[in-house]
Amino acid sequence: MLGTRIKELRKEFGLSQVELATRMEVTKQTISNWENENIQPSIDMLVGLANVFNVTTDYLLGLDDVPRLSIEGLPLSFAAHLAQIIEDFRQLE
Repeated sequence: MLGTRIKELRKEFGLSQVELATRMEVTKQTISNWENENIQPSIDMLVGLANVFNVTTDYLLGLDDVPRLSIEGLPLSFAAHLAQIIEDFRQLE
């Protein structure tokens, strides 16, 4: 599940394995190994992936099927704007 989520999110963000590796300060091979579930990322790397993709670690691990958008550290006025943008997208569907 974790490898699938990493790969799906990487593609949704339009990142190559090399680009994600650069952001995570690991090798392309490491990203490939995570995606193919040959190895598991450390806890620190899992948290880093969650930050890069702006999702929870629970989502990455398959414990939650709803990706969450973290607005931690943003002023409340920004949160209100983001909520409106999300609602606008929902109305487009």
